[in-house]
Amino acid sequence: MINMRKGTKKITSGTKEWASYNVNCVDGCYNDCRYCYAKKMAIRFGRHTHKTWKHMKVNIKSVEKNYTFKNGRVMFPSSHDIFDIPEIKEACFTTLLKLLQVGNEVLITTKPRLAVVQEIIGKTNRYKEQIQFRFTITSLDNSLLIFWEPNAPKLEERMSSLKYAYLKEYKTSVSIEPFLDYDPLKLIQEVEPFVTESIWIGKMNYIPRNHVPKRFKHFYSSVRDNYKVEHLWKIYNELQQYPKIRIKDSIENKLRPKGYNISKK
Repeated sequence: MINMRKGTKKITSGTKEWASYNVNCVDGCYNDCRYCYAKKMAIRFGRHTHKTWKHMKVNIKSVEKNYTFKNGRVMFPSSHDIFDIPEIKEACFTTLLKLLQVGNEVLITTKPRLAVVQEIIGKTNRYKEQIQFRFTITSLDNSLLIFWEPNAPKLEERMSSLKYAYLKEYKTSVSIEPFLDYDPLKLIQEVEPFVTESIWIGKMNYIPRNHVPKRFKHFYSSVRDNYKVEHLWKIYNELQQYPKIRIKDSIENKLRPKGYNISKK
């Protein structure tokens, strides 16, 4: 059951909700998601443009680093994904194995490609107990996925990846952040049978109003409707029946003006 307590103090936010540490070994991300916070920050500080973000480069220092054991879970990756592109995949697998070999508990976060998930599982079976997958699945509607996450896998491949990891007895979890469907309960019901740990749900943090091409405005107005306070409260109440659900800080921050916070177990 999700608990809501008046006056609960907020302790963590962002990636700290999921892990104590995060590791990345690639600059940029081919998924090129329109809502990506890492992309937004890279553009803001002049490290990338909207056009260059999807052109990835391996961070050699991160790959060659001698990683040590951390007293807390490590999220890998947090600002890019793992792709079936030789130089990117090699860098990611090298980094992941280094983290596991020194005993780290690793949360693998990805918009999953089935071939990549299969290879990860094939190479990490001896470290199974140290791994939890967190697959990002944000909608049941491929047209929404294609718009918001243009180069990421479609729903069917993400679901196949989740089911594969579940059947291989890996710890599985799902991130529905940002939820793109007006009613996310249908997606929750779809993924829940294959989740061993938790299902996280969150909203989009930044939805631009200006400089949006006219042909795309309906995508932005629709997703904005998803996150109206009254609708979020309705969803929150309906989620009480799902013990695996965890509410992300993005929703908590939206609901806080009502005088309540949601505590996450």
